[in-house]
Amino acid sequence: MAGYFDGIPAIRYEGPETDNEYAFRHYNPDEVVMGKTLRDHLRFSVAWWHSFAWPGGDPFGGQTFERPWFGDTMELAKLKADEAFDMFRILQAPFFCWHDADIRPEGETLAENLSRLDEIIDHIGQRMEGTDIQCLWGTANLFSHRRFMAGAATNPDPEVFLFSAATVKACLDATHKLKGANYVLWGGREGYETLLNTDLKRERQQAGRFLSMVVDYKHKIGFEGTILIEPKPQEPTKHQYDYDVATVYGFLKDFGLENEVKLNVEQGHAILAGHSFEHELALAASLGVLGSIDMNKNDYQSGWDTDQFPTNVPEMMLAYYEVLKAGGFTTGGTNFDAKVRRQSLDPEDLILAHVGAMDCCAAGLKAAAKMLEDGKLEQARNERYAGWDQVQDLLGSDLATLHERALRDSVNPEPRSGRQERLENLVNRYL
Repeated sequence: MAGYFDGIPAIRYEGPETDNEYAFRHYNPDEVVMGKTLRDHLRFSVAWWHSFAWPGGDPFGGQTFERPWFGDTMELAKLKADEAFDMFRILQAPFFCWHDADIRPEGETLAENLSRLDEIIDHIGQRMEGTDIQCLWGTANLFSHRRFMAGAATNPDPEVFLFSAATVKACLDATHKLKGANYVLWGGREGYETLLNTDLKRERQQAGRFLSMVVDYKHKIGFEGTILIEPKPQEPTKHQYDYDVATVYGFLKDFGLENEVKLNVEQGHAILAGHSFEHELALAASLGVLGSIDMNKNDYQSGWDTDQFPTNVPEMMLAYYEVLKAGGFTTGGTNFDAKVRRQSLDPEDLILAHVGAMDCCAAGLKAAAKMLEDGKLEQARNERYAGWDQVQDLLGSDLATLHERALRDSVNPEPRSGRQERLENLVNRYL
């Protein structure tokens, strides 16, 4: 049987002048930037769900894609895995990510789900042997099946909580077996549609206890990867409890998990929450919880989570600037939580979408590295706060003392320019 990607050449770096669409222009995996190769900086990952499981539907129409692995048998699940590894090879993609529902067909019972998961994990493990391809993270799909329509950990039905706990335990075991670098929890249905039937306090306590159980089990089995939460404000629910970085950090603090769990920050979710991607990354880094990123883009006109492949290099430069400033990825990486448009039917579309995204990320990271190494932006930022270097004692004082000091010194500050436009001009020089 012919492979789905037969005839598509392996993608190699040819440089910015090439007109070969099956080549990298900016992503040279072996190029060293700030002491690390681009491969190690970017840690690219292909998402199993959008690349191999998504049928091409939207709210107004069904399946448009015809993939040879679509179906509900284990044989087709294994074919899907085989074709996935062929795609990873073509792209030189070092990592992949998965939900359990992406890699195995749904069973009639929990036991059948877990048995099928074990079987496909063994198959994927065999495909990994003799390659450099690794699992960036695994996760459980606790949002697609109708049983999760009112949430998983936050569900009012305790049997759903129980089913979810068993599923996450199995998925964490599977991630551990594949030597995954992280395990992700995304609360797609952990939220509400209306407060009229919702007990916020109870549901938040359930979510906190569930996450604590995950952390405890991680340590019990010796999983050395990072537990990650992925913030998103809404969609599919009206309001999700993991709204944004600040909300999730407050949640972690409440349950004493801020040193156990980090965040997987997605570009599209940041936009939905009314933030920029760099804002969410900078905040996560400042709080010590930046773990990994999902790289994509949303259509700014549509107003929902369109999960498009990233193409905006200036935006990516600002994002990777925050990543580099924070010291870069450790266990995390750049996962393409992105899907081709439902009219992009050909195998070549799937490959070239990743090629373009990888190139744009590489261009953005290299520009960010130049800006960070040059130091002019950080110098300007430091100069803006330089006055504080002379008065560190202010923060250790009290309100009455500062009142007295302000009157004694006749303090009468004059506004100073923030120089925003000059800094925007500076940033554009590195593109």
